Amino acid sequence: MTSRTAWFIVSCLICCRALLVQAQERQGREGREGGRGGGGRRGAPAQEAAQPPATDKVTPDIPGVVKAGTKIEIVAFGLRGSDAGVGLADGSFIATGDGGVLKFDADGKMTTLVEDSEQAAGLAMDPKGRLIGAQYTKKVSVLWPKGSEETLTSSFDGKPYIRPNDIVVDKKGGVYFTDCYQIGAARSPNDLPQAVYYITPAKKVIRVADDVRRPNGIVLSPDEKTLYVNDWDSPNLVSYSVQGDGTLKNRKNFGTFDVKQETDHGLVSGADGLCIDGAGNTFATTPAGVQVFDAKGKHLGNIEAPYDMPPQNCGFAGNYLYVTGRGAVWRVRTLNAAVKNRGK
Repeated sequence: MTSRTAWFIVSCLICCRALLVQAQERQGREGREGGRGGGGRRGAPAQEAAQPPATDKVTPDIPGVVKAGTKIEIVAFGLRGSDAGVGLADGSFIATGDGGVLKFDADGKMTTLVEDSEQAAGLAMDPKGRLIGAQYTKKVSVLWPKGSEETLTSSFDGKPYIRPNDIVVDKKGGVYFTDCYQIGAARSPNDLPQAVYYITPAKKVIRVADDVRRPNGIVLSPDEKTLYVNDWDSPNLVSYSVQGDGTLKNRKNFGTFDVKQETDHGLVSGADGLCIDGAGNTFATTPAGVQVFDAKGKHLGNIEAPYDMPPQNCGFAGNYLYVTGRGAVWRVRTLNAAVKNRGK
């Protein structure tokens, strides 16, 4: 072997090693940024916990919410991504995972409702019993039951959405959803603003808020007079007063998160999914775990996730808080049940 050939081989090995290190570092950054909020594709390794969830985790005492020492139960693990969450009246729970929509019976048995959710990140059930998804494929659609599928909206003012993220449906059948950028995504001045939209029962789409830096999780109060929105890019859980036509007024910084997500402009909440119980306590999935606020916005405490990455979304089924993310579904028995006929 000539010296020139040997030097060429060594150089190739050095380049390959450098590329491998860069890929590993990039994957690590994506994992730290979080799945729905952090740019991982559905089913990509960045969405999954590095290790199986711990089975010995218990909750702290959060007065009026959960008793100290309540076991965190692992319902499923090893899914190809997991997100969203909505409970049904029979105590079962629906989430996205393995590229589709999965149903978990109260005893943990899993069945597939929808084979391909088209990257749904948020789910909600409407008064007609239809499952509606906010999809990363730039639309909001009816996903189930089979035969009822339809696209409700895929653009606003002639422009495609950025990336519909989370969703909640009111008792009239109106649909609120958030639209925000993937972390690190290139932005264009021609893009729609990051915003909250409302699809009226008559299927008209209204932009109802664009004053949240990065709107993510969304949920209605039990009486549907207040809409809550997680701001991933600030320390705040935001609230609005809901008007009769579905529009919003009186924006407030309702609650303050424990901030743990590092960005190039400081610490932010990294708040992702959002759900609520029948007593009006809100539950937000964040890098600090599931952060709980009472009906007045007081931060009551955190439930740490049983794995080493932030959970992604949540919902209620009966007296169980279900949490999704990182290829797992887990649950905690709470002192309050779900909002009647809501499950989120």
